[in-house]
Amino acid sequence: MTYNETVDYIESIPKFTTKTSLDHTRRILDRLGHPEEGMKIIHVAGTNGKGSVCAYLNSMLMEGGYKVGLFTSPHLIRINERYQINGETVSDDLFTEAFDKVMAAVKLTMAEGDTHPTYFETLFLMGLMIFREKQVDYTILEVGMGGRLDATNVIRHPLASIITSISLDHTEYLGDTIPEIAFEKAGIIKEGAPVIFDGHDGEASEVIRKRAEELGAPCYELTPAMYHAVRTTKEGVTFDFTPDDTVAVRLRIPQIAEYQMMNASLAFFTMKLLEKVHGIPEEKLATGLYRMKWPCRMETVLPDVIIDGAHNADGIAEFVRTVEHFHKDQEITLLFSCVRDKRYQDMIRELVEGIHPDRVITTRISGSREVSEDELAELFRNDGAVAVFSEPSPERALDLALVLKEDGMLFCVGSLYLAGELKAYLNAEKRN
Repeated sequence: MTYNETVDYIESIPKFTTKTSLDHTRRILDRLGHPEEGMKIIHVAGTNGKGSVCAYLNSMLMEGGYKVGLFTSPHLIRINERYQINGETVSDDLFTEAFDKVMAAVKLTMAEGDTHPTYFETLFLMGLMIFREKQVDYTILEVGMGGRLDATNVIRHPLASIITSISLDHTEYLGDTIPEIAFEKAGIIKEGAPVIFDGHDGEASEVIRKRAEELGAPCYELTPAMYHAVRTTKEGVTFDFTPDDTVAVRLRIPQIAEYQMMNASLAFFTMKLLEKVHGIPEEKLATGLYRMKWPCRMETVLPDVIIDGAHNADGIAEFVRTVEHFHKDQEITLLFSCVRDKRYQDMIRELVEGIHPDRVITTRISGSREVSEDELAELFRNDGAVAVFSEPSPERALDLALVLKEDGMLFCVGSLYLAGELKAYLNAEKRN
């Protein structure tokens, strides 16, 4: 199959469908020769921040001179983005070759009565084949959704498991309470492998600690008391990190959101914990943190224009805290859209009450889950936003927002799908 045929086939697999079992994934891995065996893997779960933690780990390992495979989701523009080797998206040829190998194994298992793998399971299996083919030194795996039943959880012997912040999201699949969701995330903990987690929520922490104790996994809980911001500018955050009674380590990150201090701390602490494995000195780890690149997570794409993929209640709350810091000195314009299965009414209310934006532009993300720009605009007005504009095309909405923002700051938020469309548009503009 050609690359385009391969992508069309994968996109035809339902994204949200009945999960297959981990045994199903293992049976396909049997046919593939278990590419995951022998890999040095760091496994990352959580509601918000897991992609950023993966990116920090990736950057630090690269700074140490290692060849690193990174598997994340979702993609923003092209599906290949889910696989990176040393910060570079894999080629179309490598992507297609991996698909062909996986599908050959799938056909054999289906001939024995197995079902077709899910969308995410297919992509995960392809990632393992890609990283084995390229003989990476380390593999960083981001959980797709949940953890306990996630396809990535076939990994038996990770170097470490990391669990980022936990909040209410995907409740139809993971449960509608924090302890229920924490139980699913804690499913990635493995016997004897250290687990490092965000301990800001007491209910979630109790579940994680209990599971770690059951499995005899060394458990490390990080709390906000372990770090504090020294300086926040448009170039990023400088902060001191003190995980125990030792001298504080001063670290810098290139994101303007102070909540990234926890994500950076989780990644940095994990790397310090694994120091005997990788041997990277602390100063190189610190440099790797600052050189981290992670698209559309408080990413400055143009002067005073920032795209953020916050798309749930917890993400929006952190987004509001960041924008408040800059609203003291500059006017704020918001460009917003979202998909229907998110609690967008609550998101909009929090944005208006928390930021009091000077102007808002709403747009729509096309697809079966779309919400019209007019419906979103009306919600903003009902919640007290004064200058509200609507534009169905994300590209034209961005053009309008760039004009309306004048000398202030523009934040584009509400969905990673929106972020991807805007990035694709900006990239096309650069090429032209």
